[in-house]
Amino acid sequence: MSTDTSLREPLPYEERIILDKWADRSCTLEQYRRLHSECTSNPEEHWARVAREIDWFKSFERVMEPGDHPNVYRWFPGGKINFSYLCLDRHVRTRNRNKVAIVWEGEPVDDRGQPLEKRVLSYYDLWRDVNRAAYLMSRKLRLKKGDAVAYYMPMVPELPALMLAAARLGVIFTQVFSGFSAEALATRVNDVGARYIFTTDGYYRRGSVIRTKDIVDKAVKDCPDVEGVVITRRLGLKDMTVDHERDMSYDVLLREVPANAYVEPEHLDSSDILYVLYTSGTTGKPKGIIHDNGGYAVILHATMKWVFDIRDEDLFWCTADIGWVTGHSYVVFGPLMVGASIVMYEGAPDYPEPDRWWSIIERYGVTIFYTSPTAVRALMRVSHDYVRRHDLSSLRLIHSVGEPINPSAWRWLFETIGGGRCPVGSTWWMTETGGILISHTPGLCLIPLKPGTNGWPLPGIEVEVVDDKGRPVKDGERGYLIIKRPWPGMLGPPTGMWREPERYSETYFSRFGYFFTGDYAIRDSDGYIWVLGRADEVLKVAGHRIGTYEIESALVSHPSVAEAAVVGIPDEVKGEVPIAYVVLRVGATAGSNMENELKEWIREKMGPISVPKNVFVVNKLPKTRSGKIMRRVIRAVATGMLIGDVTTLEDQAAVEEVKAAYEEMLKDLAKNE
Repeated sequence: MSTDTSLREPLPYEERIILDKWADRSCTLEQYRRLHSECTSNPEEHWARVAREIDWFKSFERVMEPGDHPNVYRWFPGGKINFSYLCLDRHVRTRNRNKVAIVWEGEPVDDRGQPLEKRVLSYYDLWRDVNRAAYLMSRKLRLKKGDAVAYYMPMVPELPALMLAAARLGVIFTQVFSGFSAEALATRVNDVGARYIFTTDGYYRRGSVIRTKDIVDKAVKDCPDVEGVVITRRLGLKDMTVDHERDMSYDVLLREVPANAYVEPEHLDSSDILYVLYTSGTTGKPKGIIHDNGGYAVILHATMKWVFDIRDEDLFWCTADIGWVTGHSYVVFGPLMVGASIVMYEGAPDYPEPDRWWSIIERYGVTIFYTSPTAVRALMRVSHDYVRRHDLSSLRLIHSVGEPINPSAWRWLFETIGGGRCPVGSTWWMTETGGILISHTPGLCLIPLKPGTNGWPLPGIEVEVVDDKGRPVKDGERGYLIIKRPWPGMLGPPTGMWREPERYSETYFSRFGYFFTGDYAIRDSDGYIWVLGRADEVLKVAGHRIGTYEIESALVSHPSVAEAAVVGIPDEVKGEVPIAYVVLRVGATAGSNMENELKEWIREKMGPISVPKNVFVVNKLPKTRSGKIMRRVIRAVATGMLIGDVTTLEDQAAVEEVKAAYEEMLKDLAKNE
């Protein structure tokens, strides 16, 4: 493995930012090292202290014990718990009863740009809705603990209510991202063994109607064990097809449920399954990631306190779709556990104008903002006037999630969105970890900030950066990120992955004997972790291993570039070479010399081995509706491979533009020959 650190954008180790406003929570690196060492030296005692801060029906007897399969652990055995109780019942018994739980905004706006649909639910409102949903599930649909259901729903308040209703009963659920195809939905429904599918007639996205029920109709044809489909009328579509033997209206079913219905929350074992969430996976069958109740609750409780410094007066907005783990953990379960008020928004971040997010922050007074670097880079490219027209002074804390954040995007969040007064962090975690494991911790101890870093591992979390042989690399050298100790919130019993214990161990533990995250990372001399992206997104150019993220980050640091995507294509001499697609900032012009200018920029930043063979300027990059760049689509276009499933693609026109740019280059080459 190459350890040539000249092959990456230099990390800005010299930058330190400590905010006077946060002086009460600031600490030195040495103080944090001591804190981390104390927690890591006796992790079971540490996690027991955290676990005792939440409500258990019956206290746990031990912190952790091995499960029935290798590398699977039971957390807090003996403990009895219920997420629906944690998120609702304990709050409605306090002054939080009438506190706002959810502020929901639909996508449609009037001619002044004001939202046409808003709903505000108090904790008591949500508690009543969840009890009625649980009553319906148990009495009408005969669902019981251990049964499974599937949700194929957009960002509407009924989705958190149904998730919490299933949690109340001990019914296992899987939420399938509402942008997935009928085939992808059917695969997940069949694998988890769902008895019912809950969906909507449709929802809005960029002003268009997405007809989710039509997609479910296609999927159900391949789901022989599904007993029924329950539909929430989000849009009131009059031409929705109805199978009267299978389809049920959620609204009609609720009419038969008493307004004051109450369902006692099940006293679940800590290690009982809460949900199964399928990773999308570019190859092979999607992996069904299991999360339990007790361990998952503890990591969410800890991270809401340590990472987000949640306070009673906060309005918390995580922009993720609930179809992904970030939405499970930090839209629904984490914030509601700690009694926070949250924002949910149905639509696109730039509809009808690129200031939609900033208008929401101003309109409701959002204080904590949690979003993705991809969305940030897309919004950076438009005029900053869209930001300046809104008052964002309510913000006090910003974090990013989903992929590494390049320093220029970090600075934009810090200076333009946060006004230079808000700590900005980059959290690292994944579907498999359940919650954040590496991050700055302003709610616990705020160490100096560095643009682009993920920070230190959380207290009780022990990670290492290793080489191909599993040996720790030196500070500043790139290696593979592993997690050395089990942690609460990790893939749950009984099998880690749904019905696939062998695949679980093979995927995550076979390579190093520890949990392999699949990411490249660097630990700097201060102990900060810099995650560099997926290890499988690495190019081998003339024997040198170069991360695509590193080239992308260098490109985005150019003053004219807003977004970049880099993939590798075969080369007879070097084995593989990078090509790049870039989107320019608004106002920047793609002159005839732009390609050479960007190539020279990479040469200066990273060295000649990293210079892309071609740099294409496009108006947009192929992305999923969750904001992730679909590099496999770009790679397929460039290598003549089949593009495959693009159900989650936000805009097909982006693929056509990528194709056109590449084909034009091939024509020019043919002419020159």
